[in-house]
Amino acid sequence: MELSSLHSLSPLPLCNTKFYASHLRYPKPSSSSTLSFLPFSDRTRAYFGYSVRKRATLRNSYAATRGCTVKFLQTAQKNFLHISRAHDHEPRCYFSPNEGLNRYCISKLYNLNKLSRYVVAKSELAGAGTPDASYSLSEVKLSSKVRGVCFYAVTAIAAISLIGFMIVAHPFVLLFDRYRRKAQHFVAKLWAAATVAPFFKIEYEGLENLPSHDAPAVYVSNHQSFLDIYTLLTLGRSFKFISKTAIFLFPIIGWAMSMMGTIPLKRMDSRSQLECLKRCMDLIGNGASVFFFPEGTRSKDGKLGDFKKGAFSVAAKTRVPVVPITLIGTGGIMPAGMEGVVNSGSVKVIIHKPIKETDPEILRQIARNTILDTLKLRG
Repeated sequence: MELSSLHSLSPLPLCNTKFYASHLRYPKPSSSSTLSFLPFSDRTRAYFGYSVRKRATLRNSYAATRGCTVKFLQTAQKNFLHISRAHDHEPRCYFSPNEGLNRYCISKLYNLNKLSRYVVAKSELAGAGTPDASYSLSEVKLSSKVRGVCFYAVTAIAAISLIGFMIVAHPFVLLFDRYRRKAQHFVAKLWAAATVAPFFKIEYEGLENLPSHDAPAVYVSNHQSFLDIYTLLTLGRSFKFISKTAIFLFPIIGWAMSMMGTIPLKRMDSRSQLECLKRCMDLIGNGASVFFFPEGTRSKDGKLGDFKKGAFSVAAKTRVPVVPITLIGTGGIMPAGMEGVVNSGSVKVIIHKPIKETDPEILRQIARNTILDTLKLRG
């Protein structure tokens, strides 16, 4: 974005890098003309003044908006004329090593720097990752925000309505189906389906590749959005998710997760990670399935991250298949970091053929390449 189009920018905001007057050396001006923003100095202070009569066009907008003070001053030497201290009627800002910036200058630079920071942040965001990741907060449609409010209202009503069934059934589940907990997962499927049905459609492909309900397996998938959990619950499989311990503290949702047998995990805690893997192997040994997001977190730009080896080590040690699942579209409907909006769109769930290997590294590579190739071709 060319700053010459921003005719209201005068004076130019400075960056926060410290500098000293001894670094400033300017030749004497050959003209007494004043421009919009021209730096000048003496041996003790660096001054900055402006005039309302004329406005300067900045030739190097990159250095002006993002460069540090040294780069800015180098650019200023080439592109600006200089004015002397004789213009006492000009409003001024000054900086000295002992006194710092005066109060007038600080307030001016703070107010004007708001716009330049916004422009830089937006340009960096729009150029990163995929189109799904380049949303600007000011560009979010009002309809998406309204849909977001409605989404959470629907999911809250559905959860409150169904949590009673889970509570009543839970003692019987612990007695007769302690590991799989099919009844609780059936209620969770109803909750997820009721929540997403008014907002987007889910298309399934490869359902024949799903193992039978009683066959344990390790499921893995890419992770783009908060909606991934809702989407996967609609499959109706009794796999156990792994979730942060903080989520269990939420009323109703945390209770439901506990009754479903969700596995808690403390991030950055090696002991918790080890206990999590042991519990996964114990569940598989008792006929249950587990679900991993091997990237570890949601993708911020829609790109597939590296897969961690935990899920594949569990599969190799327990000798159960790995079932890769590719999720397409959830990141566009509710992008990571923008959980308050729900855009229009549709979701596709692609279940790939199970992978059976005894080497966790081979399992990891095959599963990631399978999902990556599908995202490239159809994502």
